[in-house]
Amino acid sequence: MATRNIVLTDHQSQVVDRLVASGRYQNASEVLRTGLRMVEEAESAYTTKMNELRAAIAEGEEDVKNGKTRHFTADEFATYLSERAKGITGTKRNT
Repeated sequence: MATRNIVLTDHQSQVVDRLVASGRYQNASEVLRTGLRMVEEAESAYTTKMNELRAAIAEGEEDVKNGKTRHFTADEFATYLSERAKGITGTKRNT
């Protein structure tokens, strides 16, 4: 296992000490490893979400390229979104 020297703020050090004192963790290393696992999970979720957004953008750009668009007035768009939110698709996309 690798050994690292890190610098914590006073607050971070107090959090680590409190968690170890609670008995939930045996030592500071366990606390920090748990924190790093949480960061890894968050980063993985972020990467997944960004990939999904990129795919949605690409799909939208492809729709625009293929003329699969529709023009709305502001009121029509608000109604369209409300209907979509309710699961009612009173409008159809042009294909």
